[in-house]
Amino acid sequence: MQYRKLGKTGYDVSTISFGAWAIGGTWGQVDDTQSMAALHRALDLGITFFDTADVYGDGHSERLIARLRRERPDPFIVATKAGRRLDPHVAGGYTEANLRRFIERSLKNLEMDALDLVQLHCPPTVLYRQSEVFEVLDRFVQDGLIRHYGVSVELVSEALEAIRHENVATVQIIFNAFRLKPADAFFAAARAANVGILARVPLASGLLTGKLRADTPFAADDHRAFNRQGEAFDKGETFSGVEYATGLEAVERLRPLVPQGVTLAQFALRWILMFPEVSCAIPGARNPQQVESNAAAADLPPLTPEQMDAVRAVYDDLIRAQVHPHW
Repeated sequence: MQYRKLGKTGYDVSTISFGAWAIGGTWGQVDDTQSMAALHRALDLGITFFDTADVYGDGHSERLIARLRRERPDPFIVATKAGRRLDPHVAGGYTEANLRRFIERSLKNLEMDALDLVQLHCPPTVLYRQSEVFEVLDRFVQDGLIRHYGVSVELVSEALEAIRHENVATVQIIFNAFRLKPADAFFAAARAANVGILARVPLASGLLTGKLRADTPFAADDHRAFNRQGEAFDKGETFSGVEYATGLEAVERLRPLVPQGVTLAQFALRWILMFPEVSCAIPGARNPQQVESNAAAADLPPLTPEQMDAVRAVYDDLIRAQVHPHW
């Protein structure tokens, strides 16, 4: 496993970390025994950063991580998110009282005295221009409720706005071989501001595993079945906003680039780590085998310039027009 600094937090985090959305909900049926085995295997393999949210399974994901903390003495960093419990989810709901309530609930779920990192969970765009919300988070740091804070964003423009607030330590953003815009339009600014970057949806909701087919079935409670057009939340969260058929075509273009003995998923994760501004990629995993496959990507040799150019060519030919203008 390899490690990088997480921006202003100063934390050293594993470059392949653990995204805990899939063990919480909206990915089909979950098995807590398998989820716990996956979490334990992550620690075995040197993974030190776990990303969750208060709405993943209505706190279920957080509670599983609390159980991991009880069962293992290994030190690790936990990041959670706050804001999506609001109904309606509007900027005006991000009050000090509401945020305090969400954070105190996460503290209880995670069985922690202070949260390592809290991220505003894809709030409305206008919120990034409201300095008073970030002043509230500063007070929570001073009060000892949280140690650091960041944001999880949908848009590159939101990321750029967020890092104007000097104490924003991290930005979580969708970044993968089907989402190149952050590298082109955000990474340099994040580097200059010493902001850590968490690459979420790194496998494009499973498309970049190469295991999905045109007839792959998805459970009714799997967002890949019910959110393809943004019916429940931002369309970009599902398959990175790429139309499913286009994504499958792009995957076939990528397959010949993958070295022997390496999976497409590992290749896609290693591609992300070719960008030094990225602190870590946070793929999900629901069993120990998936964790092992993800973690192995950290120690693969660097991709060649020719491979990097070829990935960009696939993006330019098939993906760019669908996603670049929108996120």
